[in-house]
Amino acid sequence: MSYQTEEEQIERIKEVWQRHGAPVLTGVVLALAGVFGWNGWTNHQENKALNASAIYQNMLESVLQDDSEANRARGAELAAQLRSDYAGTQYAHYAALMQARLAVESGDFATAEGLLREVSDDADDVALEEIARQRLARVLAQLDRAEEGLALFSSPVTGELLAGREEVRGDLLLALGRTGDARQAYQAALEATADQRSRPQLQLKLDDLAEEAS
Repeated sequence: MSYQTEEEQIERIKEVWQRHGAPVLTGVVLALAGVFGWNGWTNHQENKALNASAIYQNMLESVLQDDSEANRARGAELAAQLRSDYAGTQYAHYAALMQARLAVESGDFATAEGLLREVSDDADDVALEEIARQRLARVLAQLDRAEEGLALFSSPVTGELLAGREEVRGDLLLALGRTGDARQAYQAALEATADQRSRPQLQLKLDDLAEEAS
């Protein structure tokens, strides 16, 4: 009958450690590094999102607080910071939409077009892409390119996004003199609106076209 004394067991453990201890220790260290690395990356991402959110809030307050030149300039500066420091995030896309709005208000439709195309092409959010397309279509209409604006609406949307799209289409069609098509678009927008009382302008547009037709 064979057995191991306590000393033999200790020697056996030492031998195993000498053969396998370093790789085991390395594996433990790497595993811990992975855990701490992941936690560090997660914390970094959370802090980054919080910083972007704070800048975005400041941007909105600057632009919407009052219409002073200083506030608009500050809002534009913060929007540029978001797009530079947080490129690829939703906040960067929101900042581009704000920059486009400021460009439209100053009559710089070419700059607004570039910004809105950026969002409509790069955003990974369906609603954000559609909002950018609708605003881009209106900008193209201002540049006498209403037909090009209509061509933006090829992908399907539903609900309030569809209501907004059809209203924009109606405006573009009306600008092109296609009154009948405009009426159909406005009607489609009204039907896609969950609460029609929230879009009284649609009914007014339909009423105006009905008066013109009578």
